[in-house]
Amino acid sequence: MSSPTISSQALSGFADGASYDQHRPSFPAESVNNLLDKVRIAGVEGARVLDLAAGTGKFTELLAKREEGYEVLAVEPHEGMRKVLEEKGLKNVLVEDGLSTSIPLGDESVDAVIVAQVGLLSHNAPRSHKASSTWEAALHDLIWSFDDAQPRFRHEQWHAVFDEQLRTTPLTITALANPLFALPLGEHEEEWEVWLSKKAVWDRFSTLSQIAVLKGGDRERVYRAFRDAIDGPDVETNEKGEVALHGMTVSAWTTKVPA
Repeated sequence: MSSPTISSQALSGFADGASYDQHRPSFPAESVNNLLDKVRIAGVEGARVLDLAAGTGKFTELLAKREEGYEVLAVEPHEGMRKVLEEKGLKNVLVEDGLSTSIPLGDESVDAVIVAQVGLLSHNAPRSHKASSTWEAALHDLIWSFDDAQPRFRHEQWHAVFDEQLRTTPLTITALANPLFALPLGEHEEEWEVWLSKKAVWDRFSTLSQIAVLKGGDRERVYRAFRDAIDGPDVETNEKGEVALHGMTVSAWTTKVPA
């Protein structure tokens, strides 16, 4: 059996780490504070934190700026994204290559593990998500038309990793299958709105891996569909010509079950 590696889709879809870092949003302060409180490191000076799949460091930056002076290990397998993160030279942050299956750390050596995805937008959301406007719903449908079946948050299957710890059989009501994490998961949602130029919305949309890999006629067709949506009659604009883009940050947390 071969060792797990980063997928070819991720390698190509996130090849332009600098563009990803420039156009992806950061995280709302309330969501950050809430998450750090729930994983019990808010206010803990010098806590050791693993930022797993750190990408270009959108969340790592927020950890590095905290008054607690966290000691952060940022693990990212994508070389291009990791290079962008390394070049930021963040204080008290060590950047390492690694996967979730091969983390360069010893057992029980950190106080918290964080896996962050930058801001959940209406066009990068679960199928069940109700967009705030017709044009954002059109973008939502457009991105789903390019679904490559790679597991992502928006496929809503990640809960199963935790839920499958608890199994039942005809002979038992609750048979524990060596659970690692406490249930139920804690969850928090924060809606937000940002005003961006139409070009900035396209730039952000283009950082989605399924769109980033498109070339030639395929990319042109997607751009035309994007323009049809963002030029629609229900697009809310301000005096600068910027449009209101809506999103939601979803946080989930749990604690390790003592051995």
